[in-house]
Amino acid sequence: MSARTSDSRISIPGTSSHFLEPGRLRYLTGGSGPPLVLLHTVRTQAEHFRHLIPLVQQRYTVYALDLPGMGYSQIVPGASYDEPAMRAAVTQLVTQLDLHDVTLLGESMGAVLALTAAADLPGRVRRVVAVNAYDYAGGIARSSLLARLIITGVIAPGVGPLLARLEPRPVMRAILRGGLGDPAALRDDYLDELLRVGQHAGYPAVARAVYRNLPSLVAARSRYPEVTAPIHLVYGEKDWSRPSDRQANRQLLPGASFTEVPGAGHFLALERPDVLDAVA
Repeated sequence: MSARTSDSRISIPGTSSHFLEPGRLRYLTGGSGPPLVLLHTVRTQAEHFRHLIPLVQQRYTVYALDLPGMGYSQIVPGASYDEPAMRAAVTQLVTQLDLHDVTLLGESMGAVLALTAAADLPGRVRRVVAVNAYDYAGGIARSSLLARLIITGVIAPGVGPLLARLEPRPVMRAILRGGLGDPAALRDDYLDELLRVGQHAGYPAVARAVYRNLPSLVAARSRYPEVTAPIHLVYGEKDWSRPSDRQANRQLLPGASFTEVPGAGHFLALERPDVLDAVA
């Protein structure tokens, strides 16, 4: 494990960038107290939690992971990007750093991974906060007609690889704003960071593989009842999930706490970090 200055142009005070071997999994860490592992959404990275980390650093030692192939983690040609492979990266972080009494907080895809990793690590995980869990069919395609057209094209055979390499700034902005109740919560420097990472060699193939494997997140719901740690489900009122999706998880996890955030969308870490601070 080696420390290094973050490659990101977004600086989060009090954090440093590190890599886990094997696989060159990058994570940000800082703060003091019991460990809080942060797991980001589809097509983002550790800096997704840039506003939350400063709020929790006095209570937790934060570990914000770049999931495999994303952010500044290594891109491995031919690697799998299904739920089990992503979950394996989370368990690698927790076990290789020998973390105990862990709170797992994930958003979207990260929420699913927080729950399934907790099922795999019952002796190490103290609590799970699952924010806008992406565990239903449709997902980002529900954001807007534009998002539906883009994602459908990216995963299609033939034209898909070409479309995955094209991320015009206005299109990326429109898709991300479709996940926000308050579009102003998408800052230009964060959009720039995501677009810059998207230019890494091999990244379009990663993005396409992640989108094509989203059904594995839906299948992973079967693991939720195995979680023995306390669970807090958090949803934005305007999240892409439907009330029926949220109710299905409440029925699957009858002991879980539940919070719905009025007026907020899918990307609560960008829009309402104060709420996540309060429930962490």
